[in-house]
Amino acid sequence: MPAGLLGIEELDRTEIEAILSRAKDFQPLQSQSLKKLDTLRGKMIVNLFYEASTRTRTSFEIAAKRMGADAVSITAAVSSVSKGESLVDTLNTLAAMRPDAIVMRHSASGAPHFLSRYLPIPIINAGDGTHEHPTQALLDARTILDRRSALAGLRVAIIGDIAHSRVARSNLHLLSKFGAEIVLCGPASLLPVELAQLAPGVRLTTDIRDAIRDADVIMMLRVQLLALIDRGHRELPIEARFIGRVVQTTDNEIIEVKFQEIDNLEKVLLVEKVAASEVA
Repeated sequence: MPAGLLGIEELDRTEIEAILSRAKDFQPLQSQSLKKLDTLRGKMIVNLFYEASTRTRTSFEIAAKRMGADAVSITAAVSSVSKGESLVDTLNTLAAMRPDAIVMRHSASGAPHFLSRYLPIPIINAGDGTHEHPTQALLDARTILDRRSALAGLRVAIIGDIAHSRVARSNLHLLSKFGAEIVLCGPASLLPVELAQLAPGVRLTTDIRDAIRDADVIMMLRVQLLALIDRGHRELPIEARFIGRVVQTTDNEIIEVKFQEIDNLEKVLLVEKVAASEVA
């Protein structure tokens, strides 16, 4: 299997420490007037994103260019995927172009792992479904270490939509390898009880006051409307009384999310089924 970064779970503590130490070496580059190195000169990195992304995709583009590589970004909406091309078809086409690495985000959990078994190219997982987001967990760890002397012994509260969060899962794997105490907090419907068994040192609570008590680090996760509609078949709005509902649809129906202004704030109020023919 080619070298790459598919997840945090399969890394050991020594490997994570090496990555975090290497990242620290590059941090001074941010404050320099000349922010470009030739470390990856002559290399080509392909960013293949099957999900909407701004920060992650842009971060990978900037990182590749600052390291001297050529970066090519492809999004599913404007690629042949929109014409029916399969994932394997797309990656085989890219493989024929011989990139030096592929950065991939996909809505299907395990998609990067599947492709890494068949393509002789390093694949970096930029987020796969609700499974993992390894580079975000590494960035979170580096950020913590910029403010704390070590990860060991920290009490970290992760609060929000835990059920759909690949970031939470990667952070669980990473922080637990360093002996951190992790508290997961969210509404009961967004807090799967099985996550308590995912890694050692994990505790669940629905009480935010309990979660943040004596916490050294607090991570806030947004409730993602995209996730609530597209993943896990939870076609529901953000308003609390709707959390946990599943809206069944037929082939000729779509989910329409309605917004209404309340107290000068746009809030999601409800989800309705409408026939596709009614939508212009």
